[in-house]
Amino acid sequence: MGLFDRLAGWLGLKKEVNVLCLGLDNSGKTTIINKLKPSNAQAQDIVPTIGFSIEKFKTSSLSFTVFDMSGQGRYRNLWEHYYKEGQAIIFVIDSADKLRMVVAKEELDTLLNHPDIKHRRIPILFFANKMDVRDALSSVKVSQLLCLENIKDKPWHICATDALKGEGLQEGVDWLQDQIKTLRT
Repeated sequence: MGLFDRLAGWLGLKKEVNVLCLGLDNSGKTTIINKLKPSNAQAQDIVPTIGFSIEKFKTSSLSFTVFDMSGQGRYRNLWEHYYKEGQAIIFVIDSADKLRMVVAKEELDTLLNHPDIKHRRIPILFFANKMDVRDALSSVKVSQLLCLENIKDKPWHICATDALKGEGLQEGVDWLQDQIKTLRT
């Protein structure tokens, strides 16, 4: 940790934020979180998340604690136990999995209508992942299929990403960081 990071922490400028990383299984949640960590802290092999895992990474002004929630059907009911603690949400969509887009929309609708989320102005970052895969849907098409334009009471943003290469991730994290700072002021 550098001198400026320590100084920011002492002055209370470095804030900690809890982020829920949600999405269906095999959408790339763990790979995205891994890519957001410093290169010397990144895992070489990514395995499917069972239950959930907790990861941390930092930006210039925020320290993120990310709850990487399993997207397997039998674990999705665990998500709601973490909603109260979440200050932001990253929702990852496999843009190449057209067959399960409807399931992703159902899970998103369940999330948005949950009492612990519904009346909160919590920022939601959507990563339309796997843009490197042939015939992947564009982020605009993913947005349309998920009916994101209907989300009027929460700030949201969608980024086209390729988690394996790290493309599009920084744009999303920058947006999320700005939203968190705005909501805290």
